[in-house]
Amino acid sequence: MDPERLSVERLASYHAYTRKHSVNWPMYCVARALLLPFFLVYFRLDRRGREYGKAKGGVIVAANHRSFLDPFVVGACLPWRRPMNYMAKVELFERRWQGWMLSRLGAFPVRRGESDEESMLTARMIAERGGAVCVFPEGTRIRRGTLADPKRGVGRLALQTGAVVIPTAVIGTEHVRRGWAIRPRKCKVRLGPPMTFPRAEEPSPALAETVTARIWPNVLLQWEDLGGLPPMRRAAVIGAGSWGTAVAVLLARGGLEVQLGARTSDRVEELIEDGENRRYLPGVPLPEQIDVRPASAIELAGLDLICLAIPSKQLPQAVGAIADRVSSRSAVLMLTKGLISPQGQLPSDYVGERVRARAIACLGGPAHAREAVSGSAALVLGSADEELRVQIGEVFDKAGLVCERSRDVTGVEMAGAAKNAAALAAAAAEPHGLNAAGIAVAAIWRECIDHAVARGADPETFAGLAGVGDLTATMMAPAGRNRRAGELLGTGTPAAEIPGKIGQASEGLDTVPILAEAVASSGVEADALACLAALIRGDCDVEEWIATLRRVERERRAA
Repeated sequence: MDPERLSVERLASYHAYTRKHSVNWPMYCVARALLLPFFLVYFRLDRRGREYGKAKGGVIVAANHRSFLDPFVVGACLPWRRPMNYMAKVELFERRWQGWMLSRLGAFPVRRGESDEESMLTARMIAERGGAVCVFPEGTRIRRGTLADPKRGVGRLALQTGAVVIPTAVIGTEHVRRGWAIRPRKCKVRLGPPMTFPRAEEPSPALAETVTARIWPNVLLQWEDLGGLPPMRRAAVIGAGSWGTAVAVLLARGGLEVQLGARTSDRVEELIEDGENRRYLPGVPLPEQIDVRPASAIELAGLDLICLAIPSKQLPQAVGAIADRVSSRSAVLMLTKGLISPQGQLPSDYVGERVRARAIACLGGPAHAREAVSGSAALVLGSADEELRVQIGEVFDKAGLVCERSRDVTGVEMAGAAKNAAALAAAAAEPHGLNAAGIAVAAIWRECIDHAVARGADPETFAGLAGVGDLTATMMAPAGRNRRAGELLGTGTPAAEIPGKIGQASEGLDTVPILAEAVASSGVEADALACLAALIRGDCDVEEWIATLRRVERERRAA
């Protein structure tokens, strides 16, 4: 229905009733007598801090908002003789009978997403006459993840009325409703100690924001006490290469306090003195929120997010050094692209078996370090944990990136390993013609997709940013590590000498032999990968490798 169908006269009548009567007492008493036992039994409602609801005078209940059920369960925590009024979206009042009932049970309409002075006046009048009004500072329901940033209206109302503010948290109500079904899920409400503020008739927006900023942490305190997911505040990035430095900068831009762990004390001093990573990411200043220190001195306890920007070959050593120091409240974000020796595990699987993190995510897509910090990159965030996808995604959104979310962790990580192998192959084959490079890419990409799908990946992932998008960006990057490594490999440079020549590790060189073995052991044909692995090991030369690629392609066409 269109909100405009609700006439100005009807809207005014709802506000007038609430301002004069608060609730219809007979209806309120009957509804409470029926609903409270139902909530206590069916939802196993856990009410904590009820003594704070007995505050004298006007009361503003500032609560987070998860479900349509919130006003009712919060109201059930206040004394019988203190009915609670609350704002409800104007659309709920369009049906005349429904609007009439809601109005008599304490609701009054608000136009969300815009300044509604009529609703603010109603809330102010309720509090000034000694009533209780519930305000949801987030402005809308936040069903997943942690709490959203509050609007300043609650601070303004507290200043204008001088009423007591009770910070309140609700959890569990988001799981109650599925379609029209109301399911028996445990719900919890916690009231916090009341807060008071000096009265100001016309507070400035800045003052209202300041008061809101004092109220909301107390709501978060009740939320976390109930077991709610805390917001991301502190993060660490272990690995101060180009990509690790770029992610640290992005997290700082997204509002987090960040520790950046470098390998040695000398490297730390260099980064602090320069104020940037001149070796790998010159010209990008390190924000003040980044605390550079040796990786071994990173304070892992109490961190919300730990990012591992470690080459796949060095990941086992790094994980061994931190596994016992990671708490179960921390999440881990994998920035590694490749497979882990000797079993060919994906980075997330490897870390998940050894670190007791609450959830693990990975990062994929064509986000090169310099473009990422310039704000022109796009990436893919993969995690099986929906709340973690929301949390980290919001941080990257604030940092100015295009951040696609995916639950296909296997697909995102396999695509990252596959693009390194394919880009390496293309560069190695290019001196023998673009056709040879095309054959190399197609053969290796096909084998990797078949293997990933066999492991449960979604083929669509390889067609998107994490797959073709990342592959294209890697192949076109003139200074890319895998491209440079492939060019050297194609001219006969031994693989062992290549990292020294390019100044960095090449994930492709490290990954291909492990990937070839993993693909073959899964029952998928891996002739192209096996031949590229032989080239890296020095078991064949470039001409033999190209000849094998052409043979594999002819046999595939014949089949």
